[in-house]
Amino acid sequence: IAIRHGITFHGLALNVNLDLEPFGWITPCGLSGVSMTSMEQELGKSLDIKSIKVEMIDEISGIFGCTTTLASLPAGPETFPGAARRGGDDQKVRTAKPKWLKKRLPSGPAFEKTRRLVSTGKLHTVCQEARCPNQFECYGKGTATFMIMGEKCTRNCRFCAVSHAPVEPLDPEEPERIASAAADMALDYVVLTSVTRDDLPDGGAHHFVRTMQAIKARRPGTLVEILIPDLQGNETALALLCREQPAVLNHNVETVERLYPRVRPQARYYRSLQLLAAVKELNPSIVTKSGLMVGLGETGEELVETMSDIRRAGCDLLTLGQYLQPTTAHLAVKRFVPPEEFEELRAIALDLGFKGVAAGPHVRSSYRAGHLYQGALEPVR
Repeated sequence: IAIRHGITFHGLALNVNLDLEPFGWITPCGLSGVSMTSMEQELGKSLDIKSIKVEMIDEISGIFGCTTTLASLPAGPETFPGAARRGGDDQKVRTAKPKWLKKRLPSGPAFEKTRRLVSTGKLHTVCQEARCPNQFECYGKGTATFMIMGEKCTRNCRFCAVSHAPVEPLDPEEPERIASAAADMALDYVVLTSVTRDDLPDGGAHHFVRTMQAIKARRPGTLVEILIPDLQGNETALALLCREQPAVLNHNVETVERLYPRVRPQARYYRSLQLLAAVKELNPSIVTKSGLMVGLGETGEELVETMSDIRRAGCDLLTLGQYLQPTTAHLAVKRFVPPEEFEELRAIALDLGFKGVAAGPHVRSSYRAGHLYQGALEPVR
């Protein structure tokens, strides 16, 4: 709708609950044969325009990786009127992010190439599905974390933006598509993750194996890290993955034990710890990794205890990052942890015996995964 100083400004209009009769008196936008409609007419029900504004903000912020506010809000601390929490919790607000969480959006040939490969290759990335704050940076560096087995999850963790909906059958051609993308991107280090598929007897372990094999066949020597769900404690499925010898097997504990019923109601704290310990029993040469979010209401003592539990399970690498509320339907952030506290947590984790630790507001379990692996250990090919 305008160009100022070489920057384009775009507009978007939605008819929510609108009297459409006047549009019948004109030719809308000069397009004959076109009629105007509204969300109320299409959905067959009246909608609250304020809730539509909030949903629009969440979608725009997630897609463009930016902080967006309602211009009509009064001056003062930024808050977003939100819907009730899942499970009937109290109403919540969305708090503005502190300055250390704001990032510039990169662009350029590498970003566009990665975006096109993901789009045209019918691939899913956790970067997009989970609304990762680093997706623009990683795409700009020509990297992505591939998410296999669809974009819908059988679980409904209250921190995660991945869709909870009826799942679809596995795509037998997906492993080859991912291997082709890894070859096109000339990746030396590939991270594979997945939605949780509790509907599958093996939790999707065979599909992980087929994807790893396809990558290695297409690009020999490439290191593969897998970030897996808990497989519902299925050690046979875990053994199958360990036999394929991934460079790193990552399983996130995510939060402290006390918060599991609220944050991960379908998961079990000690089941996740047992999985990490079982990997070392099945194949001691595999590097294990786990991750934690902070800012969900945990205490410092609980964090240290949880890191100690993860280390006692034989885990080699650890990531620590800030929880960010994906939408107003998810758990609210209790606290934004400043960068200096992440440095303190990193020092504590290293003292506990972890061989490599990534800690910071923007850190995620697969963020700069190859760098963490190569920096902490002698790579074994």
